[in-house]
Amino acid sequence: MAQVVEVLVEGGKASPGPPLGPALGPLGINVAQVVKVINEKTKAYQGMQVPVRVEVDPKTKEFKVTVGTPPTSALIKKELGVEKGAGDRSVVVGNLTIDQVIKIARMKHENTLSYDLRGTVLEVLGTCVSMGVTVEGKDPREIQKLIKENEITISEE
Repeated sequence: MAQVVEVLVEGGKASPGPPLGPALGPLGINVAQVVKVINEKTKAYQGMQVPVRVEVDPKTKEFKVTVGTPPTSALIKKELGVEKGAGDRSVVVGNLTIDQVIKIARMKHENTLSYDLRGTVLEVLGTCVSMGVTVEGKDPREIQKLIKENEITISEE
């Protein structure tokens, strides 16, 4: 039975220190090799916390690294180039285009409960509401309404 270690690491900056080293060391695998694989797989998410799952076969010492996607809010902040969202919804911290929202939705889609990309776009827009982010200069709820009324269509491609 494989042993599993799940951790959050900064994209592209995993190290043999905590939390990885202490968790992987007792499993008898080459921690530096695992760190190298994790950094390679997470380099696109630099500056963000990324969920990582390492499955280790205790007999063969082979391992498999699975990388999740950062939280939607982290992807929005990266797209906007801001440090944090607004604590107060009346404050606008940035503006995304609908194309940027769709880009984020594509990154998150396989890790959401939505059946289609349209549903994931609506979820991303919901996160924009709570972060004080406008979309195309409008309140994200207005964009959600336009999508639900099919005035804005989201292509699955």
